[in-house]
Amino acid sequence: MLALVLNNENLPYPDTIHPIIVHFVITAVFFSFLCDVVGYFSRKHHFFEVSFWNLLVAALFIFLAIIVGQFEAGLAEPYDAAKPTLNLHTITGWSLSAILTAIVAWRFVIRNRDPLKVPPAYLGVATALVCLVTFQVFLGDRLVWVYGLHVEPVVEAIRQGKI
Repeated sequence: MLALVLNNENLPYPDTIHPIIVHFVITAVFFSFLCDVVGYFSRKHHFFEVSFWNLLVAALFIFLAIIVGQFEAGLAEPYDAAKPTLNLHTITGWSLSAILTAIVAWRFVIRNRDPLKVPPAYLGVATALVCLVTFQVFLGDRLVWVYGLHVEPVVEAIRQGKI
């Protein structure tokens, strides 16, 4: 059987990959929302096109972020205090993937019906999406900055049985 050689952060590679992919998704969702708002108020339809493509890319990359996140979460060996936050982060991530996919599908229909407008109802849902992504960022930050998953001193403490 092939055994993974793990470094001081409990990873088989130099640093975590999940945050890199996730930050790309976060940026794409936020930028998409910004483009929709600017396009709505300025009546410049080219912002809607930029928004759509950013949202589509975010929807594709969120699945890669989840797969890598699940792998890295499994390697983290979370201790009891971190597990509720990690579980909520996982559930929220999978939920976000479904919600984002549905919103992209709706956005595609909107774009095909009238590429020059975005309805206010869509902007309301996009606002809720931005809020949910912000909550997910909060949970991810807690996992690193409060619970120290994949942070060398915490990994060492877990290995020594101190946590």
